[in-house]
Amino acid sequence: MEILACAVGLEEAIDRGLTNDRTRIIIRTDSMYVVDNLPKAKFEWPKTRWHRRGGAPVLNAEEWKRLNRAMLKAGIRVDVEWVRGHSKDEHNRAADRLAKQAARVPHNQPLSIVHVRRKLSDESIELGSVQMLGQRLSIRIITAEFLKVQKVWKCMYEVLTRGSPFYLKVDILFSSELIAAGHWYFVQVNKEQSNPRVVKIFREITPE
Repeated sequence: MEILACAVGLEEAIDRGLTNDRTRIIIRTDSMYVVDNLPKAKFEWPKTRWHRRGGAPVLNAEEWKRLNRAMLKAGIRVDVEWVRGHSKDEHNRAADRLAKQAARVPHNQPLSIVHVRRKLSDESIELGSVQMLGQRLSIRIITAEFLKVQKVWKCMYEVLTRGSPFYLKVDILFSSELIAAGHWYFVQVNKEQSNPRVVKIFREITPE
């Protein structure tokens, strides 16, 4: 939503002609995520087909692409500046008020559909808690989201192989094959910690 807010705000400024007869426009945001990653979204990730250096898919790629299109359409220099959230900045405070009003009356379609199931494990999700060693694992899918740009599934999963040192750990991996939330699978993973992936699905298994 932080990326989308910048894109929609810029689109609105263009539609209203506010970028005409100007040489620069400044987007102010309290999102360090946007400020820190915008250079990569503009110059690096499009060249890698929206994958990070380690090979993992870039999240929110559709929103980044929309912001890039808006910046090109503006036809002038667009800079993004960080402002402290919940500060005395009148525009930041106005944005907070509008966001709270909109949250009370949601009217737009979700940006993506995420299928969710309750965890069996008491563990909290911890990225990298399951080492990618090329091992075979029994896993249960907790959430499944299809990333349209990269055409892969992003899944939160829990390890259910009792003999594994990662038993009941909760982590994230990617799969080019459909794996559905709430289902159990016997899979093999890769050996790339920076790009955790299912390399083979042997079979769907019956819950114990």
